[in-house]
Amino acid sequence: MKKSRAVVTLLVTIAITAILLFTSAVGWGADGAGSAKDIKLGLDLAGGVSITYQAVGDEAPSVEDMADTVYKLQKRVEGYSTEAEVYQEGSDRINIEIPGVSDANAILAELGKPGSLQFTTSDGTVVLEGTDVADAQAGSTSDEMTQARKYIVELTLTDDGAKKFAEATQANLGKQIAIVYDGDVISAPTVQSAITDGRCQITGDFTYEEADQLASTIRIGSLSLELQELRSNVVGAKLGAEAIHTSLIAGVIGFALVVLFMIAIYRIMGLASGIALTSYVGIVLVLLNGFQMTLTLPGIAGIILSIGMAVDANVIIFTRIREEIAAGKTVKSAMKIGYQKALSAIVDGNITTLIAAAVLAIKGSGSVKGFAQTLALGIVVSMFTALVVSKLVMNALYALGMKDVKWYGTFKERQPINFVGKKKIWFSVSVLVIVAGLAYMGINAGSGKGALAYSLEFKGGTSTTVEFNDDMTIQEIEQNVVPVVAEVTGDNDIQTQKVAGTTQVVIKTKELDLDKRTELDEKLTEAFDLSDTAITAENISGAISQEVKHDAIISVIIATIFMLIYIWIRFKDVRFATSAVAALLHDVLVVLVFYGAARISVGNTFIACMLTIVGYSINATIVIFDRIRENLAEMKRKDTLEDVVNNSITQTLTRSIFTSLTTFIMVAVLYVMGVASVKEFALPLMVGIACGAYSSVCITGPLWYVMKTKLVKKQ
Repeated sequence: MKKSRAVVTLLVTIAITAILLFTSAVGWGADGAGSAKDIKLGLDLAGGVSITYQAVGDEAPSVEDMADTVYKLQKRVEGYSTEAEVYQEGSDRINIEIPGVSDANAILAELGKPGSLQFTTSDGTVVLEGTDVADAQAGSTSDEMTQARKYIVELTLTDDGAKKFAEATQANLGKQIAIVYDGDVISAPTVQSAITDGRCQITGDFTYEEADQLASTIRIGSLSLELQELRSNVVGAKLGAEAIHTSLIAGVIGFALVVLFMIAIYRIMGLASGIALTSYVGIVLVLLNGFQMTLTLPGIAGIILSIGMAVDANVIIFTRIREEIAAGKTVKSAMKIGYQKALSAIVDGNITTLIAAAVLAIKGSGSVKGFAQTLALGIVVSMFTALVVSKLVMNALYALGMKDVKWYGTFKERQPINFVGKKKIWFSVSVLVIVAGLAYMGINAGSGKGALAYSLEFKGGTSTTVEFNDDMTIQEIEQNVVPVVAEVTGDNDIQTQKVAGTTQVVIKTKELDLDKRTELDEKLTEAFDLSDTAITAENISGAISQEVKHDAIISVIIATIFMLIYIWIRFKDVRFATSAVAALLHDVLVVLVFYGAARISVGNTFIACMLTIVGYSINATIVIFDRIRENLAEMKRKDTLEDVVNNSITQTLTRSIFTSLTTFIMVAVLYVMGVASVKEFALPLMVGIACGAYSSVCITGPLWYVMKTKLVKKQ
């Protein structure tokens, strides 16, 4: 690269990075379009709309119908945000909380009025119920004659509904089948052909708004229960402005420490990495805004993981470059070869994690889907900045005269550490920790405490609405109200939300019996001089329903299977795949028993934490396996398999330590500076990062060696 071209490359890269950061910080135009303040935030960070529905009818709805309706509504409102929450209140009410919006009436209009839905023939026979409809969406098509755009409603039926509709349309060709909602005919399309695939279109002289309204009416009418709106409010953030402010500062400090660490260790390469990582932050913030993704604490976990993987990619590359310089290559040649040799490990690690993110985004619900989306975005961007941006910057700096080896450092050959020889120690320590932790969880479960300290999102509780005499900030509520509530409940798992435009505060606690509710009413009335009618309370279900838990578990299982298959294909040895999954399971179990032993609240962030560890663990393992694969191909006659494994782990040890350390630093700063709820999120992540480093170095290689030598066909 010529000097003039190098200067242009460097200036353009820095300029684009600066523009991205300016866009994120300030935005463009009078309204600051594109700035980070426009990123959609979850209920935990920004608040949103809370709507309460009540089941219509004289009889109490069944548990099954309530659960089915909650789950279907959860799927519906994810169209507004992946972080929307739906949970049961009392025996016949359902709460919907949608983050990032402030107009309850607009949401109610778009969501539709819940009621009964039926498809009937001209003689009044009901051929389909609303529950037979899986989905309804507005769409468009072109008129075959005029090519004019026409708006339609596309229906997708359930398997059972598809069978019913096939029979009904076959028997009513040329006749109308009316769609009846709450006793009124909202559409009466004519059957033009038998519909056997469970997909059909409603055509007519619709505007897009009319088609969209009809689709939303059909969607809401397919619920198991008929619902009516009871109340709607705009609620404040669960964490408050202070938590967001301190978390942002912690993120900036943590990121700066990581960049300084990279420069101190890798010099010119570290500087290139710092520029690339800064461009990564700018790109991710702009794309979060552009794709209208909802950012929550679990989403932040996905970004932290992808930053860790971006650092990891750079460390792998820089280690390879130093090895080539130590082998006698010129700096220019070493950079070229280093990127080439690092490519397979980087691609395999990122694609494996991307596979998991894709499955979780497709199959998951709620926070799982939100985590997966931000993780997938982060992985794609991190690969671009690590493989393209850092390379461009390094080549430019080299062309500008930074050619001396001292600016890059050399690789110091280490004597191989006998990790395989100590395999019994590593395996014993891991088994001991996991067994002891599970035993302790069992003791807690037997004593009535529960194996895990499930939060309100999992087990539900009591929602108490209090109308105070004066308006209070979130900070004042945390300082003055929460201690009074904690004294009565004996529990620190307390969530508070303000209702916008009022002096009302919603306080969610563990489930309280009548005596505890009375005691809480008395304490609050005495402490804040409240009126007799200022306090109301209802039991609420967990925001994470059984179906959502089921979706999360199935998603993780499917993602693990796909990752196993990918590793098997890429490494051409199923033992690589099985040992990687075993190490992954090891890390998840260690963090699980840590949750149980430390009695850390298990809520929405628990799922995100576990998924982060899965992604982090598999990436660290693949780096070592990639080196084992390479060394096996270059294996000499005098080398033993044990030597190959020990050499491979030792050669990648710097990468394992530095990558884990940089990611740990970011999370540790978040833990030190964060509020209580952020600390509960950061602490298990720190344990998972440390555990992932330990398992990738001490467990995976020796475990693969055992399977390779013990599970081998005799000649």
